[in-house]
Amino acid sequence: MRQLDVHAIASDAKFNRFHAFILFICTLVIVADGYDILVVGVALPLIVRDMGVTPTQAGVMASASVFGMMIGAVLSGSVADLVGRRRAMVACLAVFSVGTAAAGLTHDAVSFSVIRFVAGLGIGGVMPCVITQMTEFSPRTTRATMVTASFSGFAMGGIVAALSGKALVETYGWPSVFFAAALPLLLIPFVIRLMPESMAYLVKSRRLDELRGLLRRIDSSVLIEADDILVGAIEIDGGAQEHSRSRQLFLEGRAMATSMFWLASFMCLFVIYGLAAWLVKMMANAGYSLGSALTFALVLNIGALIGSVSVGRLGDRFSIRWVLFGLYLLAAFGILMLSFKMPQPWLYIFIAIVGAATYGGQTLTFACAAQFYPLALRSIGVGWTTAVGRIGAIAAPILLGMLMTLRLPLEQNFVVVAIPAVLAAIAVSQIRSGHRALNDARSTHKAVDRFAP
Repeated sequence: MRQLDVHAIASDAKFNRFHAFILFICTLVIVADGYDILVVGVALPLIVRDMGVTPTQAGVMASASVFGMMIGAVLSGSVADLVGRRRAMVACLAVFSVGTAAAGLTHDAVSFSVIRFVAGLGIGGVMPCVITQMTEFSPRTTRATMVTASFSGFAMGGIVAALSGKALVETYGWPSVFFAAALPLLLIPFVIRLMPESMAYLVKSRRLDELRGLLRRIDSSVLIEADDILVGAIEIDGGAQEHSRSRQLFLEGRAMATSMFWLASFMCLFVIYGLAAWLVKMMANAGYSLGSALTFALVLNIGALIGSVSVGRLGDRFSIRWVLFGLYLLAAFGILMLSFKMPQPWLYIFIAIVGAATYGGQTLTFACAAQFYPLALRSIGVGWTTAVGRIGAIAAPILLGMLMTLRLPLEQNFVVVAIPAVLAAIAVSQIRSGHRALNDARSTHKAVDRFAP
């Protein structure tokens, strides 16, 4: 009789078809999630025109979903612990697909904002589910790559939103791009049938036969006998209440890193959501046609896709915090360059750089947080990191909307957007190795310290 740590088995496995399948399903979910988040920015110029709202009111409307996302990100960990991560993911997918489609039926700012808030609960809740699912099943040598690759779906969703905007909004009106958000409901039967349940939940609920079959798919070379005892990684007060688990994020050497994760997430999402909501409008105000302005949004998301796919390998090969430091400084530089007059091809290049650096930084920050926290705190640690980031995502559309009412020169608007990227770089540079949390991670999961200088 042996005692087998199921998470150690998953961590030591080699990448195979099982991991590729998990990556594919999670990426599809994030594509839908990204579309639902970014579609507002595509439609915003026509929403402002048709509903007759001011830029400040439009900023509040764009932020409504982010209020829901903040709440959804915090609650999803607790929901997943109760019903399983697969069911939580399905529930979030259904909520944000139906909610976003319903926004296309609204005719005033209040009803639009309420519906988008409800959709935001699902949008925000699905991200921690995907991050923790990918982290749990990924081999440790490709963990950052798999998490960031799955979050390339966010940029893909933005590309689909921009292309849909160019193809639909001017002909069929802005509601058409919201109605298209119902299509991801078709994914639900496949997620229910094909997505494996979390190993932690299977251990907790004593579904050991299902767990044995899952471990054989993760690593077919591992021999599991009928009398072997399957256990999860060491938990920190696994029966604690939610507020107690939240408090654990600041104990045992984690306080500084937790604070810096939160600050970096806040600043990064401020930049991302500020540009997602207002880039098209800012470029239209600068004299570009709506079609050209939508092309800028498309280029931003193409850059985001490249960044999301590529930064994972950098995070697996080098120190994560210094990769993040470089990405955020590169984002600030690219944003500042947008304030200068230049030929349009160069404008496209710098917009793509901004997209690659900001979205790559976002996905790698979440991957970094997922690796930093021990298993028992992973869902809530990532959930709080994304939730605090949502505060920045709420503030950005509103504050930039207020800036738009001042009719400042374009370059001053971009300077305001660049400052948070610099602050995010400073924050990640303060995430130090040597915390007890990192030492625990190395001893429990045999993880490589990716935070070292």
